[in-house]
Amino acid sequence: MTRQNYLFTSESVSEGHPDKVCDRISDEIVDLVYREAKKSGMDPWDVRVACETLATTNRVVIAGEVRVPNSLLKQDKDGNVLEDANEFPIINPSKFRSAARKAIRAIGYEQSGFHWKTAKIDVLLHGQSADIAQGVDNASDKQGEEGAGDQGIMFGYACTETPDLMPAPIYYSHKILELLATARHEGKGEVGKLGPDAKSQVTVRYKDGKAAEVTQIVLSTQHLDGSWDSKKVRQVVEPYIREALGDLKVAEDCNWYINPTGKFVIGGPDGDAGLTGRKIIVDTYGGAAPHGGGAFSGKDTTKVDRSAAYAARYLAKNVVAAKLADRCTIQLAYAIGVAQPLSVYVDLHGTGKVEAFVLENALREVMDLSPSGIRRHLDLNKPIYAKTSAYGHFGRKPGRDGSFSWEKTDLVKALKEAVIVKEPVAA
Repeated sequence: MTRQNYLFTSESVSEGHPDKVCDRISDEIVDLVYREAKKSGMDPWDVRVACETLATTNRVVIAGEVRVPNSLLKQDKDGNVLEDANEFPIINPSKFRSAARKAIRAIGYEQSGFHWKTAKIDVLLHGQSADIAQGVDNASDKQGEEGAGDQGIMFGYACTETPDLMPAPIYYSHKILELLATARHEGKGEVGKLGPDAKSQVTVRYKDGKAAEVTQIVLSTQHLDGSWDSKKVRQVVEPYIREALGDLKVAEDCNWYINPTGKFVIGGPDGDAGLTGRKIIVDTYGGAAPHGGGAFSGKDTTKVDRSAAYAARYLAKNVVAAKLADRCTIQLAYAIGVAQPLSVYVDLHGTGKVEAFVLENALREVMDLSPSGIRRHLDLNKPIYAKTSAYGHFGRKPGRDGSFSWEKTDLVKALKEAVIVKEPVAA
């Protein structure tokens, strides 16, 4: 039987955390390629990006492979695309550097050890491997269909703990940092003196299986005024923390750890090197659900690490929104170059109103789970990814620009109908 009374903790990190700076830059590169593809007339279905970023003191390195329109390639004076000895087109680094600088500036880094103007940016991108492209462009199991960009397993999860059907600890950890970041960007009073780098952590006590109260709050935030101590930082941030927690009770004996090590002035990539893809649990469910291990940022959506994880969340959220379960975990598995998932697994954690195997069949009926089917259904071939790089890829509001389409609950009716056909509800 599932435990009903326990403590559970999740953490989040801000947009200025070194790893999140790298995620942001990598996703800005993805968005840049999609934008340039549209401008140049290149079919967005042909875009390929696998971009990794490293950041340290006043240095950014961008590496990986891409398939891009001519506008992002080096050309001679006659407009001919230049190629290297391996017959890969040569990437023109200028627009990629510009995208990285804009990202660093938007986050708010104007410090001597990491500044959007002065950081040295190396662009080491190259063309996509023809061997990988062949498997993706033509699926082995379905002629003319797009194959998965890699093998792997992806998980989606949803539960009734919060309005956005996310686990409470990660939901509130994100909200604390989002509120502080918004206030920092707006320059509101003393909170405007906080720096971009921050981490939060929230421990929730569950009673009878429901999130009842917060027992531990941890926040470490960079501050630009070197005279501040932990007491001063708490004075500045506590109102925002309480606002973020909303109706969730703060226990009377709650422990607050605000900048527990004391001063935190040197932050971001100047204080600690960052890499793309090192915050995969922050990006998803805060440890409350399994993770397949693949990162999201820097990847176009032929990569099922990203698109299938979005699809799994979409399906799990719609299952819960349809009141077919209070908790739902979905696993999808893929092989490189194969279009359809090798398996679909559903766990309703003892809360289901129908059998899990019924839902496993229904999910394949209501959505094409091939990479191209997912991209069509969720309309993923567009520049919507930079905003996913901080405060989680899930539990966000769908945007008018098509962002976070995987958070919609527009599949509820189709799921209910599919389940009723397969499994009539007993009188």
